[in-house]
Amino acid sequence: MGDEHFGHLQRLVCALDSHGLLARVVRTQSGRAFVRVINPRATSLAENVTCHAQATTEYYWWSWGERMHRADDPAGAATKVARVLAAVGE
Repeated sequence: MGDEHFGHLQRLVCALDSHGLLARVVRTQSGRAFVRVINPRATSLAENVTCHAQATTEYYWWSWGERMHRADDPAGAATKVARVLAAVGE
């Protein structure tokens, strides 16, 4: 994973923090990295977000392989993740 991908993941972690979510970059043994996100008020609500390019644009991707949001807007991506991980009544 290039430094740019890692930087996008780090910026997403910071943006997720502002939504009250726990997030950190995890690097697998193969060197691939992703952001592990957990809602601390409902820990069963969790997601892994990756970052990679499609054509010439970097995107964040949901764990199920669907493109989520442009990587140059981590705040927008964090808002989407926060909506998906919101507990009932939040």
